[in-house]
Amino acid sequence: MITSEQLRAARALLQWDQKKLAAASKVSTATIKRLEPLAGPLRANQVTVEALRRALETAGVEFIPENGGGPGVRLSRPYDGK
Repeated sequence: MITSEQLRAARALLQWDQKKLAAASKVSTATIKRLEPLAGPLRANQVTVEALRRALETAGVEFIPENGGGPGVRLSRPYDGK
């Protein structure tokens, strides 16, 4: 499960705008714009969520699950800016 907060934070870590995430994930910019302002788990079909996750993980983002301190994200390796 990914939250909208994690999605926004992951984009910020990568310094990606919504258009760059849309291109990397093949999810429309309109869908990303609709999902990001909503609090909590992403309210989208599983294919969309997995496409977003895969694109961000490929770029080096690691999703941190809820473990008492709240879910989060971090870079698993230095981001090369591509």
